Amino acid sequence: MGGPVVLGIESSCDETGAGIVQDGRLLAHVVASSMDEHARFGGVVPEIAARAHLEAFGPVVREALDRAGLRLSGVDAVAVTTGPGLSGALQVGLAGAKSLAYAAGVPLYGVHHLAGHVAADTLEHGPLPAPCVVLIVSGGHTSLLLVRDLVREPILHLGDTLDDAAGECFDKVARFLGLPYPGGPAIDRAARAGDPRAVDLPRPLTRPGDDPYAFSFSGLKTAAARWAEKHRLRGAEVPVADGAAALQEAVADVLTRKALAACRAHDVRTLIVVGGVAANSRVRGLAEERCAAAGIELRVPPMTLCTDNGAMIAAVGDLLVRSGAEPAPLEVSVDPSAPLEYASLTPLPVPSPRAA
Repeated sequence: MGGPVVLGIESSCDETGAGIVQDGRLLAHVVASSMDEHARFGGVVPEIAARAHLEAFGPVVREALDRAGLRLSGVDAVAVTTGPGLSGALQVGLAGAKSLAYAAGVPLYGVHHLAGHVAADTLEHGPLPAPCVVLIVSGGHTSLLLVRDLVREPILHLGDTLDDAAGECFDKVARFLGLPYPGGPAIDRAARAGDPRAVDLPRPLTRPGDDPYAFSFSGLKTAAARWAEKHRLRGAEVPVADGAAALQEAVADVLTRKALAACRAHDVRTLIVVGGVAANSRVRGLAEERCAAAGIELRVPPMTLCTDNGAMIAAVGDLLVRSGAEPAPLEVSVDPSAPLEYASLTPLPVPSPRAA
């Protein structure tokens, strides 16, 4: 007999995910994305995302259970993302997770979405070394963290983005370049045929005196947009491949430079890169080069676990259960702007209105 079986639910943005984890082993995970429905709008539309979660929730959970060869009665705990994210999307996932936990008679755990990204790496590479530096790069988040014990100790923020996240920068510049949404994969594909040195783009917050761990991609986005606009004003064709390659190089340079600086400053020998932008080929490639040169171990989850998924939430739930953490009350609510302090996220319940 193994340890407790944990079902994880993720619905913070445009992916409905269900994953099942037992003793750090991934038994199954299924993701349904509504990305195609948002593509014609150039970004995620919250109402469309929430409706898509409603439609996908049941089928995704059933398929995850089927793949694991389980029924709901075989689940020992349910973990769900309660923040941060889109309010309506989070509420759909939480309502569904509450129903499952109540029906199965098992505890419910509220999980911080970004802690899930960190835990995703454990499903591929095993327990996190203590301490480790974690670089989270996604559409909405860019953060450098110092992690000791993910579920028992506070997570130390070394630095965060001051404006646009790296993935957001990719999405916006892709639009300027006439590339499809989502911008990250489109930029990566286009960059293969480009010269990263053909366009001189800035490296924000890398000068002496700048915060060594903070990120800012708004100025980089603007510089890339102005470069493209200059070509159009001259009636010239925009060299999209060169622009994409130069943008990707600038983002990868800044991300890896700051991450390695954090490892050196805190005498950490392991860097973990997670989140959707961790799937970018140049971010991975440059991180590999620089970590190898510095003698630092690099850990990056497989691409299927980099983007939002239920497996990463189940991984946190599995760690919480095994650590003896208190579950959330069944009346727990979502927190769309939750700060990352602890992996377990249990916002105060919404007070019920009193009778007049």
